Amino acid sequence: MNAAPLPTEVSVHLPEGILGFERYTDWVLISVPGEEPFQWLQVVDNPRLAFVVVEPDAVTGNYFPDLAPEDVDRIGLESPDDALLLNIVTVRSHGKSTVNLKGPIVLNRHTMTGKQVIPVNALGLDLQHPLPVGS
Repeated sequence: MNAAPLPTEVSVHLPEGILGFERYTDWVLISVPGEEPFQWLQVVDNPRLAFVVVEPDAVTGNYFPDLAPEDVDRIGLESPDDALLLNIVTVRSHGKSTVNLKGPIVLNRHTMTGKQVIPVNALGLDLQHPLPVGS
């Protein structure tokens, strides 16, 4: 009998936490087979605290957050390819879940250290971007 694939976990360090959860700096990014493209960003010290996240390419084809130079430096990005973008999903009971495009979590793919940023072009980004049908 074949066992179901196990979730994969990657340690993530967010020195400044997430807005409203600044005290939590150590997280784990969990990918559960069958839940793609969604993942879980879970607090290490409090596993009951977790956010559903998604890479923006899965929900919109034209997402280009403009990062401030100080954010790029703090995260240690040398090129755009170094960045892993995650957006927090708000799950709603009536099927109208949304994605926050104004406050992405930007990680350095090589160090898995990052921060939640407010892009320079945040005024043109949705706070409650609807998930595509079938997501």
